[in-house]
Formats: sequence, C-alpha cells, structure tokens
Amino acid sequence: MASEELAKRSLAYHAGPVPGKLTIIPSKRCVTQDDLSLAYTPGVAVPCMEIHNHPDAVWSYTGRGNTVAVVSDGTAVLGLGNIGPEAGMPVMEGKAVLFKKFADIDAVPLCLGNVFNEQGKTDADKLIAAVRPLEPSFGGINLEDIGSPACFVVEPALKKAMNIPVFHDDQHGTAIISLAGILNALRVVGKKIEDCRFVMNGAGAAGIACAEYYVSAGADRKKFLLCDSKGVIHAGRTDLTEQKKRFANETDARTLADAIRGADVFVGVSVPKALTPEMVKTMAPGAVVFAMANPTPEIFPDEALAAGAAVAGTGRSDFCNQVNNVLGFPGIFRGALDTRAIDIIEPMKLAASRALADIVAEPMPDYVREILTDAYPNEAAAGVFDGECPLKASFVIPKPFDPRVVPRVARCVAKAAMDNGVARVQIQDLDAYERSVAERIAKSNR
Repeated sequence: MASEELAKRSLAYHAGPVPGKLTIIPSKRCVTQDDLSLAYTPGVAVPCMEIHNHPDAVWSYTGRGNTVAVVSDGTAVLGLGNIGPEAGMPVMEGKAVLFKKFADIDAVPLCLGNVFNEQGKTDADKLIAAVRPLEPSFGGINLEDIGSPACFVVEPALKKAMNIPVFHDDQHGTAIISLAGILNALRVVGKKIEDCRFVMNGAGAAGIACAEYYVSAGADRKKFLLCDSKGVIHAGRTDLTEQKKRFANETDARTLADAIRGADVFVGVSVPKALTPEMVKTMAPGAVVFAMANPTPEIFPDEALAAGAAVAGTGRSDFCNQVNNVLGFPGIFRGALDTRAIDIIEPMKLAASRALADIVAEPMPDYVREILTDAYPNEAAAGVFDGECPLKASFVIPKPFDPRVVPRVARCVAKAAMDNGVARVQIQDLDAYERSVAERIAKSNR
C-alpha cells in the first residue's frame, strides 16, 4: 500500500466516527431511579465506607483490579522519537485498545506534560512524582515510550515505591518476546544459549534491557558485544553510562563489522540498514538475525537468509517471526492482575518467554491452525504452520492472533508470581484458570 494512501486511511480511522480510539462503557445498567440510587448517591456511600473500613475491599467494589494506566511523556515514541505527550496520545490509545482486545483489561492512556528538563528530555524526578500518586486508582502501571537514560531511573524507583506492578514495555516487552524467538531459533539450529556469542546493535533502553534479560536466561555476559552510535562498547571507553559499563568487555573490535565476525546471534534495536549481507556472511554457521528497527529493519529477512542466516526475524507484521510486544504485555498484566501481584519480577518475565516459546514447539490444534490460516493467508500458503509441531526456521515466535497466547502467558506469569511470593491472591487450579482467561477474552470480543 502506498504511504500516501496509508496516511489518508489512518487519519480517517482516527478521526471518525468520533475522534480517537477509546470510549467508556458502564459495566452496570443505569436506566432507572433505583439504578441511579445504587450507582451514585445515596447508595454509593455504602461501598465507600466499606473500603474506608477495609482497604482491601477496593478490589471487590471498584474496577481497580482490572485497570492499568498506560503512562508516557512522549520522549521516545517508537520510530518517531521525542514528539511530546500530545503527539504520543494516539500510540497510548492504541496500547489501551490492545489491552482490551487481547486480555480484556481496561487501560487508560495518560500522557504527562511538565515532566521535562530544560533540554526537553525526561526529568526522572518529576515523572516519578507524577506517577506515584496514581496507585489508588490502578491495578498496574504500564510505562511507555520514556527515553533513556531516565527510563533506567524511573521504573526502578516506581517499582520500589508502589505496591502494584510497574512495567516499562519498551525495555522488557521487546526483551521477553525476542528471547522466546531466540530460544526457539536455537532449538532449530541446535545450539545452547550459554554457548552463543551475541552482538547487540543499539544500546539504549531496549538494547540494554534485552542484553541483561538474555543474561538472566542463561547467556554469558562475557560473550556479548554491544554497539552504540559511537561503535563497539569496550573496556577502553571512558564515555559509558553505568548500564553500558556492565557490557564493556575486552575486545579489539571497534565497529559492527568487527564485532559480528563469528557471532551466533545478532539483535538489532537501532537504525535501518545497519547490518549488511557481507556482515551476515561472517557470522557463525546457524546464525540467528533479529533485526527489529522499525519500520525499516537493520537488514531485511530475505537478505539475511540469502547471506547465510539460518533464522531471521523483524519487528514487522508483514514478515515471518515478528517480535511483537502484544504477545507479552496483555498476558503478563492479566496474570499479574489476577494474582494481585505487587510487582512484575524477573521470574514472571522469564515464565512469559518460555510460555511463548513452548506454544510454537508443541502440537498445534486444528482450530488454531484454521484461525492462523485465516489471519495470515500468505504464511499459511508458504507452509509456515504445517506440521504437527510447526516449529521451524520461519516460525519461531507465535502469532498475536493465536488464541492460546494470552491464556498461557497469564497462567505461567500467575504461577511464577505465586511461586516467588509476590502474589496476594492464590489461584488453586491453573488449568481452570487458563480456560477461564480464554473464555473471558472470547466473550469480551463478541
């Protein structure tokens, strides 16, 4: 589709029949005098006092337990940069749509102003001060599109100060989904993550978070080379942030071309066309290339595969193996909310990654194959979903429209929350819980 035509259709989509993509619909009927007396005065005083006398009753008598705030200051909007809170609003509304569509979670977009320094970048202290008071109204906080290095300060501070889950999706979402794909790609090529040498191009919020997360999953920190706009991050550099210093290994490599020689895995969260076919040719046999710059990747999948890569993925929906954050955050928050978790901790994130990887590696039910065939006809025609267990080089990451994704991720996240002591609600029957999540989502989409 021509870009002009896409722009025209997108503006029309966002403008009509009413501006924006969200509305609010009451969950209770309010059509009679009696209904009104229950919804508002005088009846509303009863749950108010019940919550006043028993604070945990807020979860029973309000929608807080199914409500997430999508909070951004618009300083690092994907592919657009520092465009400000007003311009970032369509993205945050879109995120709220995905929460509802895929997990039946009510999400409220909150784009915050007056949280910047003199250079127009995020003032971490101001943003923390603005978000922390939101806790009584929400069951969780999804931070979105907050620039580096402030994001490395904001999220940990809010996680420490608040007793509800706080999750910066730009950092952890990409890490969680890409790890699932890498785990399956390594199954395909017969390698173990602890043996692999990684090259990361892009050392901002997403790049650092991905690298740290892969280490938590078993990768060897000493086998990483990260590249930023100035080249390879190495032990001899004196201009590194604290986050980058953790990956400043001893190496003679100074450019991406130097770093990638012999690498097993390339992960790009950087700029278009940064990786050339000639560079891919120098990677180790069975190389995995995840080029996730959007909308133009570091290298297109066909180029990477032609140059010798065994598995290729991008952030785009029009290619196989899309690293799409919608595979993660709906199920992660569903599981966290349903256990009333006080935090989203590393074991919960790892549980999500492994759940996603396992979905692809297990037998695919016929009803799922039918859904995916309808949703992705070109990939179906190419045989991507063929086989009892369809795991293959062209299918290492599940699809967002696979109805197993959110229920399975929610189940595994909930279990990890309970196993690691951050759940305030215990789920006794996880099989029944997974089925109930699937039923809930199906009902909400009717």
